[in-house]
Amino acid sequence: MDVRTGTLHARRLLGAALLVLAAGAAPAHATAQEYRIDPEHFSIAFSVEHLGYADTIGLFLKGSGSFVYDEAAHSLKSGRVVVVADSVFTNHGARDRHVRDSDFLDAGSHPEIVFEATAFTPAEARDGRLHGRLDGRLTLLGQTRPVTLELTLNKAASYPFGHRRHTLGISAQTVIKRSEWGMDYGIAPGMVGDAVTLRFEFEALRQ
Repeated sequence: MDVRTGTLHARRLLGAALLVLAAGAAPAHATAQEYRIDPEHFSIAFSVEHLGYADTIGLFLKGSGSFVYDEAAHSLKSGRVVVVADSVFTNHGARDRHVRDSDFLDAGSHPEIVFEATAFTPAEARDGRLHGRLDGRLTLLGQTRPVTLELTLNKAASYPFGHRRHTLGISAQTVIKRSEWGMDYGIAPGMVGDAVTLRFEFEALRQ
């Protein structure tokens, strides 16, 4: 073997060795996992302007949800949240009954409000939290429209007590115009605002 042939052979061996080392050093591909929202740590809030004086703040007291998420890749595979319409609470009995009727939620005909997630786009990480945009479809009053939420992944870690399971802590918020779903009561006289701020705070347990 001459010097030139030997040098070429050595380069090939070195190249092969580097490929093997690189493959061994590469992290294992993470897989998507199912997460279920902990009903004990799930808050669904909304606010809407009343007569220009102040916002009325309310809650939905019953809801559930789950999603499939690849934590390493920050990739959402699927997600679904169901809110029980007649669980609305604004700390005023007569107003709650009005919000449940056909002027607003029409809970008798449409008992569920459903959000189907379609994509999560990570934006930036700061202060130890991952921020991004969550796109999806909101079904309200039997009509489905696209919505986008600003989402923050606050924490991802094993729970420090109790169930000790891997848990994600998430905050999300968006503003919708209720008239786009056909809910236009009180808008024209300026009695009830069209813009509704929705806010979700929850912990989700890895299954």
